[in-house]
Amino acid sequence: MSEAMAAIHRRGWCDGTGGNFSCVLGRHPLVLLMAPSGVDKGSVPPESLITVSSTGEVIQGKGRASAETLLHLAIVETTRAGAVLHTHSQAGTLLSRHHGPAQDGVARLVLRDLEMLKGLEGVQTHATQVEVPVLANDQDMQRLSARARPLLAEAPMGILIAGHGLYAWGRDLPEARRHLEIHEFLLEQQWRQLQLDALLNRRQEPR
Repeated sequence: MSEAMAAIHRRGWCDGTGGNFSCVLGRHPLVLLMAPSGVDKGSVPPESLITVSSTGEVIQGKGRASAETLLHLAIVETTRAGAVLHTHSQAGTLLSRHHGPAQDGVARLVLRDLEMLKGLEGVQTHATQVEVPVLANDQDMQRLSARARPLLAEAPMGILIAGHGLYAWGRDLPEARRHLEIHEFLLEQQWRQLQLDALLNRRQEPR
């Protein structure tokens, strides 16, 4: 997992101490392998990773578990994911605000007719659309996780938290990383499309 985190950090998707990442080590009982909170995710050696219980408590290793561990656990428990990757990219943060819901609400970012959609599990053609749930941000992670749970089964292997970023997941770490890269591509494309549309509209305005 350290290698995957370093690669994600190099893409500029988890600058500073941003982002958090988890892999399932066992399900009975549920145990997650994670990076400790508050560290640079681009330079976490394997021996510095921590293991976390189904209640969010650190079982082994030094450091604190991220406050967002509860959302990781909700995703793993609801979708049977084997890994969850959370990023703070510019595109994800900007679009989550642009499409963000009212407090306690849920909005949806619609992505359609793009070849890269086929990188998401279950998508066979570009001629389709997916709806990424966008939840209002909340520092109460129990409340945020409870709002997210009903949306996860139908989500396209990813959700957005408004003004915060993307959570993507998969059956294992390679699939979760693929879904993360696909979602980040689609978010970047959507953001650039908005910029292009705004530029074209300005050019068409009468002078």
